[in-house]
Amino acid sequence: MNVNDTIAAVATAPGESSIAVVRSSGQGVKDLIRSVFRTPSGKKAVLPTKRVIRYGFVVDPVTEEKIDECILLWMPGTKSYTAEDSCEFQVHGGFQSVNLTLNALMRSGVRIAEPGEFTKRAFLNGRIDLSQAEAVMDLIQSKTEAANKAAFSSLQGKLHNEIIRLRKQVLRLQAHVEVHLDYPEHDDEEIALVQVIQEGEQIHNRIHWLREAAVKGRILREGIKVAIVGKPNVGKSSLMNLFLGRDRAIVTDIPGTTRDVIEEYISLNGVPIKIVDTAGIRITEDLVERIGVEKSHQEMESADLILLLLDVSRPLEEEDFQLFSYTQSKRRIIVINKIDEILQWDIDEIGSSFLKKEDRVVKISIKAEKNLNDLNHEIVSSALGSQQQDFWEGALMANARQLAWLNKADESLQEAIEAASFNVTLDVIAVSLQECYKNLGWVIGEQVGEDLLDEIFSNFCLGK
Repeated sequence: MNVNDTIAAVATAPGESSIAVVRSSGQGVKDLIRSVFRTPSGKKAVLPTKRVIRYGFVVDPVTEEKIDECILLWMPGTKSYTAEDSCEFQVHGGFQSVNLTLNALMRSGVRIAEPGEFTKRAFLNGRIDLSQAEAVMDLIQSKTEAANKAAFSSLQGKLHNEIIRLRKQVLRLQAHVEVHLDYPEHDDEEIALVQVIQEGEQIHNRIHWLREAAVKGRILREGIKVAIVGKPNVGKSSLMNLFLGRDRAIVTDIPGTTRDVIEEYISLNGVPIKIVDTAGIRITEDLVERIGVEKSHQEMESADLILLLLDVSRPLEEEDFQLFSYTQSKRRIIVINKIDEILQWDIDEIGSSFLKKEDRVVKISIKAEKNLNDLNHEIVSSALGSQQQDFWEGALMANARQLAWLNKADESLQEAIEAASFNVTLDVIAVSLQECYKNLGWVIGEQVGEDLLDEIFSNFCLGK
């Protein structure tokens, strides 16, 4: 990737639409506009030093034949998304209009942008840091209003500002230690050690808060994975369809209809839920169904929450009790279905050998759509605990990379605090504080290699 190239890409989703956007960025954007844009009078556009919008036409750079009407947005230098000369051509959203416009740009010497290259340039040009760049993708992929708000706050610099503040505190503490090392005759080492402990604990508490906020952000980004499990024909696919409000899974009276795992995202009270419909678990000679059962076991292992679905209109069978055993170590809700029919057993008959104290029990009827709100409430309650009302308060869209460096920064800080507690020499403490400062910098990408940048931005879509 050559950051001196002028790049272009379609910024809107593929398919027919009223308007499509082709964007370009780089040192040659002015020349590009002169090459492919004409005013209604047929003249080349005069570009001011400020942002401007012009109506005109996209033309072939060789023949000057008109390709489409367009609205041109000119954004010079630091006034653009990439912090370099940029423009957008808003053309009609048909495939040919977009394709011909992009081809005209390429014939003018522009190359197609790589995935995420516009945002990467914004990072390399210093308009945003790495945490803000990563928040762009979180914003695009947010599945709930709470996720959108958290991603936008990170994009606006919330995580960046928190890290900068922490680094200043660490640097100030490190400077105090360094002063004592350079001028020991003018400072009391015991006072310096106490200061490391006291201020170090304050910094640790703030890092701990950030880590908790980041965990909330992970839930917002990835969702709570909820697996619906049960023996064949207890209503798993019907429950899945009810959650979605549409027929996503095939429902029949034939056991073993669902042979593969079906995943969909839903939102319950603003909580993103990745709901998984699994194949009915039983011993079977059917090869395809057996593969589905194996996948069901894998989904149970990776799920954050299990909905163990039981049919109260049929006597409990060995397959039901096996599922109690399979899910014993998991957080789960026992969902008793078909309470609108003749009941064949009661939950009290199951016994403590299968039920855990932490198990929640909800009695529903999928067919009659009875008590489904109770089930939704239990899912949210199990996912978020007792702090449902203000759970998302302060959530940060920190990803696994950022969280890992936060943890490393905290480990280095704890080493410094522990060393001070045991009266270890200040030079050792200074090294730990320096490591903490450096690790905090990694969170926002202050020191980052090209390989990591390529990996991060390759996950972006073209045109972003």
